[in-house]
Amino acid sequence: MTPVELSRTVLHAVRRAVDAGELRVDVPERVKVAPPGPGGCGDYATNIALQLARPAGQTPRRVAEVLRPYLVDTEGITDVVLTGPGFLNISLHGTAPAVLVEEILRHGTRYGYADAPDGRVVQLHCPHDLRAVVVAEAAARILRSQGALVRTSCAAPLAPEWTAALGVRVDAEGPAPAELAVNVRPVPVAPGDPDPLRLGRDAGRWALLHPAPHDRPRTGDEHLVQRESNPLFRVRYAHARTRALARNATDLGF
Repeated sequence: MTPVELSRTVLHAVRRAVDAGELRVDVPERVKVAPPGPGGCGDYATNIALQLARPAGQTPRRVAEVLRPYLVDTEGITDVVLTGPGFLNISLHGTAPAVLVEEILRHGTRYGYADAPDGRVVQLHCPHDLRAVVVAEAAARILRSQGALVRTSCAAPLAPEWTAALGVRVDAEGPAPAELAVNVRPVPVAPGDPDPLRLGRDAGRWALLHPAPHDRPRTGDEHLVQRESNPLFRVRYAHARTRALARNATDLGF
């Protein structure tokens, strides 16, 4: 069970407690799980009981006691221990890591993808700006991986060098219908800043995607520096090491 799956499991436990009338709260959109802190135990811990205590009109400890049976009853969870004012410490089945590895190997590059379309239809329309196109395409990839039907469009035809250098594409080019407003508009590269196309596909995309949409991207040579101070270098290094470990494991018969 991954942290994301465990988070959903805790959220489901809250929903079950609410449906059963044991808690009177609005079910949160997400639940955070993390390795236990000092005094904790198990594989993961969550402070959801502390978050829900005030709106529920109960003590955190009591909220945790309500949620515990719903979690213990879940496949893959072996125990749930209450510590401190109301932290839920969750222990997973001992074979959980092995099962997770097997699942990743079984799905390959499709691991984490939705099993089927979920019915959502999303239209992403961006102005004729390189960063906007890169952001729209990245958002479309993520949404499609989670089952959404996505169509991307740009207000004008893409510059050929954008596709040649960064590989960006959209589904439609040109003015959109009047009812379709631009909904992807990150802050563009500042006039006079270095052209991100010169960085190449990986570094160029990284430079445009790494900052928050409301922040101005940096497009200088710092993205090409082979040092730990460069976040892109750290990502590339981690990827290379992971691939090497996978190759070595295959050679050893795993």
